[in-house]
Amino acid sequence: MPSTTRRRSAALSIAAALAAAALAGCGGGGSDGSGGEGSGGSGPAKLTYWAWAPGMDKVVALWNKEHPDIRVTVKKQASGDDLVTKILTAAKAHEAPDLVQAEYQALPTLVSSDVLTDLSGEEPVKKAEKEFAPGVWQQVTLGSDAVYAVPQDSGPMMFYYRKDLFEQYGLDVPETWAEFADTARALRKKAPERALTTFSANDPGLFAGLAQQAGARWWTTTGEQWKVGIDDDASRKVAGFWGGLVEEGAVDNQPMYTPAWNKALNNGSQIAWVSAVWAPGVLTTAAPDTRGKWAMAPLPQWSPGENRTGSWGGSTTAVTRDSEHKRAAAEFATWLNTDPEALAAMVREGGIYPAATAAQTGGALSEAPGFFSNQPDFYTEAAKIAKTTAPGAWGPNVNVAYSAFRDRFGKAAKEKSDFGAALDAMERATVTDLKKQGFGVAG
Repeated sequence: MPSTTRRRSAALSIAAALAAAALAGCGGGGSDGSGGEGSGGSGPAKLTYWAWAPGMDKVVALWNKEHPDIRVTVKKQASGDDLVTKILTAAKAHEAPDLVQAEYQALPTLVSSDVLTDLSGEEPVKKAEKEFAPGVWQQVTLGSDAVYAVPQDSGPMMFYYRKDLFEQYGLDVPETWAEFADTARALRKKAPERALTTFSANDPGLFAGLAQQAGARWWTTTGEQWKVGIDDDASRKVAGFWGGLVEEGAVDNQPMYTPAWNKALNNGSQIAWVSAVWAPGVLTTAAPDTRGKWAMAPLPQWSPGENRTGSWGGSTTAVTRDSEHKRAAAEFATWLNTDPEALAAMVREGGIYPAATAAQTGGALSEAPGFFSNQPDFYTEAAKIAKTTAPGAWGPNVNVAYSAFRDRFGKAAKEKSDFGAALDAMERATVTDLKKQGFGVAG
């Protein structure tokens, strides 16, 4: 089947919620037994795995020691958009690796380009679903029941704050976003030189996670068309909330990950950070003088009594359509992300936060991060929060939406102008690009 036809078929299969059947019609698939699997061939199945997580070669060595019939070789790659571009290029030349570490938001792009294999027919993958929080598993599922990857690590969002400075200024940890706004204003009155936090437009994942917590579904399908909901009620609520705080000066408007931001965290000019489970590693280098002064709490909620968080970051292990050993690759992907020894090794060697719920406490995560030694139950509380992750909804042009966010929200934050207009422009740019690529777009 010509690649352009295959790509169109793959795209429509997602939109029509018939991905498994449609892609099977294009050849390949995880259960067809093509190419020989494991000891069924003339020799061991040799798999190549593109990944960026540190120490993955040491984790894979554990597999190779116990599975002589399926040999896996890790090839270290860059992450993010660079890897997506590289895998798309390799797939066009039918030279993609057997497995790839792909971020959740990249999956629809790779599926619509006919890069990945539906794993829903593989027995190990079927059994693996129960190992993950429903909101996490949902992010690897496209269409009605097609599964395109196994969750690897996740980034449940949390609220980090300087416990010492909260006590100094008599501030309570906010349980709702309304309380968060009141806390920001109260701090400005008590200490005008300090800000509760900043709204940053240089990492769209933060805003996407906050919108996800509020109930946003940025990409959904209706019939054989994509429906874009970036400018939906939930996202407008989040945009209006943060835009209002920036406009009145209750929070800062400077980007994250800059020397100025590091300094603000280190000297207490900013005393909180809405972030994810991986934040301790960032704080270790960004604010080294504040070790032991921070604490972590659940993300504030939109209504009292709610218990839901968003997700910022995380990745999966996917099997490509170019693989000649799909069944063996699916077996390895499942082992990598559910086997206790493999998960412990990934935490130890790569510092990841595993998506598998059983691995989120105890073992390698039995002790709090060194930077949070004052909060010994850090990972116990993090695991509780992770289970409340709201479903995410990604589409085939996340890169375009994220680029528009940086441009529009970056300008709005700097000028303290209307975030609603920025959100509308972000959706229009996303819809325009989908249509340009030939996707059907509802509405």
